[in-house]
Amino acid sequence: MCGIVGGVAQRDVSDILIEGLKRLEYRGYDSAGLAVIKEAGTFERVRSVGKVKNLQDKASQFDVSGGTGIAHTRWATHGGVTEANAHPHASNNDIVVVHNGIIENHSELRQTLKAKGYVFTSDTDTEVLTHLIADNFKSATSLLEAVQQTTKMVRGAYGMVIMAVNDPEQVVVARSGSPLVIGVGLGENFIASDLRALLPVTHTFMYLEEGDVAKVTRQAVEVYDSEGNVVEREAKETDITAESDGKGEYRHYMMKEIHEQPLAVRNTLADRLVDGVVAEDVFGAGSSSVFEKVEHIQIIACGTSYHAAMVAKYWLESLANISCNVEIASEFRYRKSFVHPNSLLVTISQSGETADTLAALRLAQDIGYMSSLVLCNVDGSSLVRESELAFMTKAGAEIGVASTKAFTTQLVGLLMMVLAIGQKRGMPQETQQAIASALNSLPAKLEESLSLNDAIEALAPEFADKHHSLFLGRGDQYPIAMEGALKLKEISYIHAEAYAAGELKHGPLALIDAEIPIIVVAPNNELLEKLHSNIEEVRARGGILYVFADANSQFESDDTMRVIDVPAVDEIVAPILYTIPLQLLSYYVAIIKGTDVDQPRNLAKSVTVE
Repeated sequence: MCGIVGGVAQRDVSDILIEGLKRLEYRGYDSAGLAVIKEAGTFERVRSVGKVKNLQDKASQFDVSGGTGIAHTRWATHGGVTEANAHPHASNNDIVVVHNGIIENHSELRQTLKAKGYVFTSDTDTEVLTHLIADNFKSATSLLEAVQQTTKMVRGAYGMVIMAVNDPEQVVVARSGSPLVIGVGLGENFIASDLRALLPVTHTFMYLEEGDVAKVTRQAVEVYDSEGNVVEREAKETDITAESDGKGEYRHYMMKEIHEQPLAVRNTLADRLVDGVVAEDVFGAGSSSVFEKVEHIQIIACGTSYHAAMVAKYWLESLANISCNVEIASEFRYRKSFVHPNSLLVTISQSGETADTLAALRLAQDIGYMSSLVLCNVDGSSLVRESELAFMTKAGAEIGVASTKAFTTQLVGLLMMVLAIGQKRGMPQETQQAIASALNSLPAKLEESLSLNDAIEALAPEFADKHHSLFLGRGDQYPIAMEGALKLKEISYIHAEAYAAGELKHGPLALIDAEIPIIVVAPNNELLEKLHSNIEEVRARGGILYVFADANSQFESDDTMRVIDVPAVDEIVAPILYTIPLQLLSYYVAIIKGTDVDQPRNLAKSVTVE
């Protein structure tokens, strides 16, 4: 959560800071602010509630010129959405701080600082950091030392950038549990929580590791580890470009990213699946030997990625004949779990910075898992750097907060993992061929499914006045129903629940009336007959059904049931295909309701706090 940008340069940085915040706005859009040192001893700070555009408009009324500055877009944790709670925070007009993360012992530190005479003007945990650094700065030999002392006094997660107003030649940055990257330039250096914020000014980046504190000047970056030792962090060129960041012909990033899914899947498969065989070490150097030995898979994820993991469990156990557990990351790390012999830990994350998943990975590495594999969309992210094996999904930049193409490419990567493991563990040849054939046919089928756009758009007005909905699926489509419900919740703010269809009679039928739409995922597989029965249970109680069904499944529309014919597809990849119409449904319902599709309320893209 929260976006951070900072810079030390010979030129004015305010426009660079604001442009960087725009590129990071998906991380939080409750408020935004910037602070620039105009000359030694003088700084200008501008803050506003709402989106970065509000900050840009307000900043135009002030002189924010200067070569050293920091900026922030906020996702509120401690303290409401107010200008006073917006970052940057300042202590006695001397120390200025932006911060991403949560300081867990902020309450006790606040009392200590109040006793010393510090006056608090916000409800944030970040202001505690600001005053604490200022207090340590009084006796420290440098700002760097003051920050190092501060990091030993706080508990929790932080990515922070600090300026001393009397010293415009430097900023100090610190990272623990929350990502920071340094953009290296010629006679100038920048800092951000995501490299995409800095692509207009540099393509060379240095990633800070856990516990690092760094002094950044125009000419140099000095990095110290958690023990205070000088360390080298390699600066690398990136081939990521900003060209894909625009919406193009689309009204929203989400719709653009829905329509990018066929191409994204092609990119995920490219040069990895050759003649029906997963190329050697596609999942990282040494992955082949790990797959030969693995006897159990433990998958850890959050949100949409968790739904991908649940689908993978069906695939792994039915196709590869290997046991699999799936757990929400935030639950896994706070309980004692059993580690199976030769167990592989698999994490899934779009950003590679998801705090709960990262913490679960670190725990797993301490308790005896054979190896760790991450499926991720962001190269160089924390999960990628800290996992032993990695598979990049290659979905491309996903700006919309609600995940679309990241999800489908995760599913493709997971099915490729199933095939790769199966090829090492005696999977029947006909099964291998079936998986490979289904994957190769998938991009064309996804393109075909996008033709449902108009039919689904026509249904959306029927949801406009609804407050609740129910999604049903069976087998590997149950997690897809869960994902469909999540999408509707995220962007249309309609309460939605998902159930395995067989569970209807165990409670949810009590909810059924003419005011609750029921969305059913009904592919043509061995569970279809049972699903027919579940649908009739709903119809008998007055429910209105919206059935996404295989064109060959023999469902017909009537007064109580709207049938959307989904292109026939191999049942192995049906969960991936059926995702798209549910994404489209959520999108068009959100349009009708007038919500902010790309930046839904209370949410953010990269969840870097617990």
